[in-house]
Amino acid sequence: MNQDYTANAKIIKALSDPSRLKIIDILSCGEMCACDILEHFDFTQPTLSHHMKVLMGCGIVECRKEGLWNYYSLNGTNCNKLILFLMSLITNTDDCICKEKTKGGCK
Repeated sequence: MNQDYTANAKIIKALSDPSRLKIIDILSCGEMCACDILEHFDFTQPTLSHHMKVLMGCGIVECRKEGLWNYYSLNGTNCNKLILFLMSLITNTDDCICKEKTKGGCK
């Protein structure tokens, strides 16, 4: 199985922050304006912008601009790819990486 470890590590690193995990949880309800997301936190708008930049940079969150407002949503395709990647790491013994090196399979 050909995995993109670098891209997935970037997403996992972005999600390693509790505030960003909470943002993902908030956005699981649907698209939301930055000002509405900010109501769930005790930090400033520039701090929220930093978190959103990290989440957008790894492709897990998308931004839509409407007038002066930014609306954020989850990138469903990339979220699903991450879930499938994580599932394949712990459940896919047929395509296990150790088979590539040993040609004898996993022990």
